[in-house]
Order: sequence, then structure tokens, then C-alpha cells
Amino acid sequence: MTTPRERSVVRSPATSAIGSIARSCCAKAARCLSLWAFGCVVGLFASAAVAEPVDRSKLDRSIERGLEWLAARQSTQGHWTANDGNYPAAMTALAGMALLGEGSTTTQGKYAKNLRAAVDFLVSRSRRNGLIGDPAVDDRYTYGHGYSMMFLSQVLGEEEDLERREQLIDVLKRAVQFTGEAQTAAGGWGYVSAKDGSNFDEGSTTITQVQGLRGCRNAGIPVPDKIIDKATSYIRKCTLPDGGVQYSSQGGGGRPAITAAAIACLFNAGEYDSEYVPKLLDYCKKNLSNIQNESFGHWHYAHYYYAQVCYREGGDLWDNYRDKLYLRLLSEADPTDGSWNQGFIGGVYTTAVNLTILQLERNTLPIYQR
Repeated sequence: MTTPRERSVVRSPATSAIGSIARSCCAKAARCLSLWAFGCVVGLFASAAVAEPVDRSKLDRSIERGLEWLAARQSTQGHWTANDGNYPAAMTALAGMALLGEGSTTTQGKYAKNLRAAVDFLVSRSRRNGLIGDPAVDDRYTYGHGYSMMFLSQVLGEEEDLERREQLIDVLKRAVQFTGEAQTAAGGWGYVSAKDGSNFDEGSTTITQVQGLRGCRNAGIPVPDKIIDKATSYIRKCTLPDGGVQYSSQGGGGRPAITAAAIACLFNAGEYDSEYVPKLLDYCKKNLSNIQNESFGHWHYAHYYYAQVCYREGGDLWDNYRDKLYLRLLSEADPTDGSWNQGFIGGVYTTAVNLTILQLERNTLPIYQR
């Protein structure tokens, strides 16, 4: 028999179980609280690392040195080339975009002379059928054609000389016609026209055509809706379930670089609220938010377009990405001359695209504006 005192401390199995559970919950709560506190501390340090500000004076100086290097590499004929003298139209247009990004035009600014020479070169390469380029020396001439449309359309918007304006309008009207005729049955473009390339299509060249067409339309050059509609339909057909855009309508697997370019393409086509954009953007965030990730190839090409996308989106997406990207680009500039020579295409290409990225916030080019 138990005493009253003894009875007061005797617990039933249920009571003991409840007490055990309570003690276990308290212990777990304490551990969770500790982990939460630790996470907050780690988060503070991580946030501080992500939010590391870019030295604006250093940024401006790096841009200035890069532009000076680029301008000095222009040929006496007004063009730039990639390694081994390749892709003169594409390199001239991309270099020209970087110089326009500084704020110069063909009539005023530090690089006005360079820009006039670049425009004259590309206009001289405008063929009777509308192609801007030379198939005899460029086996991937649609790149140069698309970039040239983009560059010349930006120039047209600021051109003050009436005679040169009329000349540019004529070149761009014929260029748009050529682009429409070069489009494949699937709605994309290949390295050459559909006729010359047996209807082969490929994502990266498709993006250059759409950006060029959008630049032309913004500058007042008529662009048939059916060309743009076929191009956006092509992107949808190339989009995989995970949001990646594959190399071609014929397959090739999802590519982060082409997916980033595809979003920029959709934006340029006016589909800012497309149902496809969030899915594609999530795919890019997974693959491109880590600035150090180079597993997918074509790093500079990918971030050339992803930077455009993030800048257009703005907010935290741009702010968090920008500083990480800028810090890497600044660290990779050649300390002796300010150029960038990473990649296999050559210093002109890498320097031009990096300078375009670093100058997005100057907001000088309509094609990249929010």
C-alpha cells in the first residue's frame, strides 16, 4: 500500500509518456532555436558577402580603359574582327554597341569618329539582297547580320545628318526583308539563311535576328508581325519541361546560355508577361545565379543576355546579381591594358560584351532600356 505522499508522485503510463514527449519537445525546441540563431548569424555574414558594394570609381575607370583599348583596335577600314580576322560584321556591331553605351554618337562624344567609321563599314557591307555581311568570308553570317541590324538601328535613333539617316533607313529596310526571307519553316534562323542552310535552325542566331528586328521596329522601320510571331512560336517549341531552351527545334538539350538569350528575345518581341517567361527565368536562376559556375559553356555569351534580363526585371534580382557579376568582371580585366581576353572568340568580343554589361545602368541604348 502506498502513502498519500507516495500516491501523489506515482504516474500512470500515459502521464509518463506525456512528460517524456514534453521534455523531448522542449529539447527539440531549444535545438531549433539554437540552429535558427546560428542560421541568422550565418545569414548576416552571407548577406554581407552578397551585398559587397562595387567601387564605382573603379568601375568607371575599368569601363574607360576597356573602351580606350577597344577603340584602339579598330582597323583603318572601320571594322573589328575576332581571332584570326573572323566575323568582321558581328565584331564591328558589338564593338559599336559598347561605344554607344558610353554615350557617344556618330556626331558627338569621345568615340564619334570610331562610330562613324563603324557605321560606314557596315553600310558598305550591305548587299543588294539586304544581307549585311559577306558570305565569302563569313560562314556564319546571320550573327553579323542580326547584330548589325541592332547596332545600326540604335545609331539611326540618334543620327542627325539627314542624308545618313536616309541611307540607314534604306539599309535597314532591306535587312529586315532579308531576315524574313532567311527565316526557317520552324520559325528560327540558322548560321546562314534557310535557303543556304537547308532549313537548319539554331537558338543563338535566332536571338540575334529578333533583337535586330526589335531595334529596327523601335527606330521606325516596318517589321511584319508574322516574322516575330513565328520566332516566338519557335522558342515555345524549343522549351523543355524544366524551362530550359534547347539548342535547336531538332533537339540538342537545354542550354542555360540559349535560355537566357531566349528570355531577352521574348522581351524584345514584346512578351514581357508571357506565360513562358517565369519558367525560363527559374531555369536561368538555377544555372546562372552562381557567377562562378562555368559548367555549361559560353559563359560570357550567357551573362551578356542574362544581365539584360535581370536589368529589365530590376529589383532584388538585378541588385544581387549585378554586384557579384561586376566584381568578377572587374577582377578579370587585364591590369596592363584594361581588356578582357577570356574565351575562344577573342579579346574584341569579350571586351565588347563585358563593356555592354557594365554600362547597362547608363541607360543610353533603347534596346536595353527597361
